[in-house]
Amino acid sequence: MAPEALVQAGTPTLFTPYQMGKFNLSHRVVLAPMTRCRAVNEIPFDAHALYYSQRATHGGFLITEGTSPSNTAAGFPNVPGIYTDEQVEAWKKVVDAVHAKGSIFFCQLWHVGRASHNVFQPNGDSPISSTNKPLSDKWDAFLPDGSIAKFSKPRALQTNEIPQVVDHYRKAAINSIQAGFDGVEIHAAHGYLIDQFLKDGINDRVDEYGGSIENRCRFLIQVVEAVVSAIGPERVSVRISPAIDHNDATDSDPLGLGLAVIERLNKLQQKFGSKLAYLHVTQPRFTAAGTKENGNEEEEAKFIKTLRNAYDGTFMASGGYTRELGLKSLADDEADLISYGRLFISNPDLVLRFKLNAPLNKYNRQTFYTKDPVVGYTDYPFLNQASDEKEE
Repeated sequence: MAPEALVQAGTPTLFTPYQMGKFNLSHRVVLAPMTRCRAVNEIPFDAHALYYSQRATHGGFLITEGTSPSNTAAGFPNVPGIYTDEQVEAWKKVVDAVHAKGSIFFCQLWHVGRASHNVFQPNGDSPISSTNKPLSDKWDAFLPDGSIAKFSKPRALQTNEIPQVVDHYRKAAINSIQAGFDGVEIHAAHGYLIDQFLKDGINDRVDEYGGSIENRCRFLIQVVEAVVSAIGPERVSVRISPAIDHNDATDSDPLGLGLAVIERLNKLQQKFGSKLAYLHVTQPRFTAAGTKENGNEEEEAKFIKTLRNAYDGTFMASGGYTRELGLKSLADDEADLISYGRLFISNPDLVLRFKLNAPLNKYNRQTFYTKDPVVGYTDYPFLNQASDEKEE
């Protein structure tokens, strides 16, 4: 039976409006943050404005690709930053193009931590992390010259260095608002810097940032507090992935970790007297190579629903969603919003295609991370273009 047939009157769908704090959304299909590697010299340009505006809809919600809050944050080639005046000025054109279409636009602040290589670091230094332990050899680093290497051995941040890294997030948030963004998403997922503090499979510290779950959550909470102090809670969101093992990010109790983070975010919201914009959680089935084929849908739904029920605020889910899974997740009250990545890459008009239940363009994984400003980036056809080509 089609998901639409299961929807009862009053049950939200992907096309039901939603009030996300101060933002009025006309639908619940969100552009997920994705690495696209098109920002030469870490600066977005005209192709970014076209790419994002293609995917913008009136009352829609878009999140940028991971964007570096400092010069130590990158681990992929051609990733944009938002820590220099030049980067801020360049982002203004992109934001203006998205706002012209009537969309809400958040900037994702992304520090990769140990998932980097010396070539990306100032003076060829070691990447910073919660630990000195390197990533295992199963993971590859993609270098600016097109070659592939193993990730470099990281350097564990000294306790007295951590406040400076926290401040980088604060300044990047201020820069994001100056660029015109409506808010920021703090990337605390997928084995990157903040997740390297959260997960006990990585964090081996013996100071106040390691050991207990309270200590492992400390860095994230300090970042959230710093960013909120700068731009206000309604413009701040957090992404977590407690059950994802990407970049060796394992934890002995994923559900316990997720609930611990949520408990602390709920307390912060009480302290702020206002809710964060949203919490963004990646489904356990997600992997970088695609959706797990052998996932237990019932267990995954139970996992995400437990986190959803614990969080006091807007809950966004991501990770391998289709139109049907998105409809079902909303109908089952597992989430308020659904973010889409790969399907949005190849379908700039994904919202319209979902609304019409129209066929989707297939994505080409080989062009996900190239630096070509057109191929695999802004050249996927819209529905009317695809129909015209078929008629010809």
